[in-house]
Amino acid sequence: MGTRPEVIKLGPVYGELSRRPEFMPLVVATAQHRQMLDQMLPLFGMTPDLDLNIMQEGQTLGQVTCRALAGLEQAYAELKPDLVLVQGDTTTVLTGALAAFYARIPVGHVEAGLRTNNKFSPFPEESNRRLTGVLADLHFAATPLARDNLLAEGTASESIFVTGNTVIDALQMIAAHPPKLAGTPLEALLRGDRRVILVTAHRRENLGEPLRQVCRALRKIAEDFADVQVIYAIHPNPQVRAVAHEVLDGAERVALIDPPDYQYFVALMSRAYLAITDSGGVQEEAPALDLPVLVTRDTSERPEGIASGAAELVGTDPERIYHAAARLLTEAEAYRAMQQAPCPYGDGQASRRIAQALEYHFGLRPEQPEEYV
Repeated sequence: MGTRPEVIKLGPVYGELSRRPEFMPLVVATAQHRQMLDQMLPLFGMTPDLDLNIMQEGQTLGQVTCRALAGLEQAYAELKPDLVLVQGDTTTVLTGALAAFYARIPVGHVEAGLRTNNKFSPFPEESNRRLTGVLADLHFAATPLARDNLLAEGTASESIFVTGNTVIDALQMIAAHPPKLAGTPLEALLRGDRRVILVTAHRRENLGEPLRQVCRALRKIAEDFADVQVIYAIHPNPQVRAVAHEVLDGAERVALIDPPDYQYFVALMSRAYLAITDSGGVQEEAPALDLPVLVTRDTSERPEGIASGAAELVGTDPERIYHAAARLLTEAEAYRAMQQAPCPYGDGQASRRIAQALEYHFGLRPEQPEEYV
């Protein structure tokens, strides 16, 4: 694992495997995102067995790839794992699978089968996950649609397990024990009866002018709706921060905050009226909390939420974002329809199904696990 989302989505799997005596899960951290990785690890009781600490300021994709691949090659030689688990579509995932392939170690891909079928959207994630799919031996698809994507590419059906998404496992675990917001900086932002719009926006393909357009829409929403509080959790990427501050500094009822610890982010989602995001994880989490979500991307590898009505794809055009948000702020029926749409991403049992699939793979149980439908 190398990023915050990977910790959140692999944390429940690590916990499930740790409770089973036949497994010994080991954590290798690339630290592709140092600060945000460290923030998450204690929440799930994880300490890296090996930490490659590859992050450098201003790193390019090529530099991340080379350092991660070399470090993981050495890590696998030292740890000699029977199987490598990777999750999602980061550079850590691709290099984790490629280094395992070079060492002839089987690979399990958690959250396999997501597709936009546009290799540059999202960039580089779409190509990362497709390449990882070629290298993987076990494919843990979150939804039936993800399984169908894999089958259409010729993936052997017996290697695919439909599990649900582990982010729902993590979300339910954290939401069951909400943190106290009293005495935190978030307390002041949540006072009164203002409707909170929670924002994350950091995708690489949205950097520059697309992100600037998103921020313009946020500023206009806050200006036109006096009962709204915009809370934008800004990614540490300097390019993201520069644009956000350029457009939104000084705007009334717009708060720019550092990404909070996950338990506080879940508390924010639980309190929010609307989410505006380009994050894949928030697209999955928001419907599970009955939180309508506007997706500021032109494509989404998570079409299930859009099909269910829980999410709407709005791109980065500021007028389109503004009008979609305004509709949900003024039309109760439209808001209620999105809020009540079913969550298609999981039931909180994905980690158990993955552990059972691994038992089946290693010949420790006779039958395959039940599938998420």
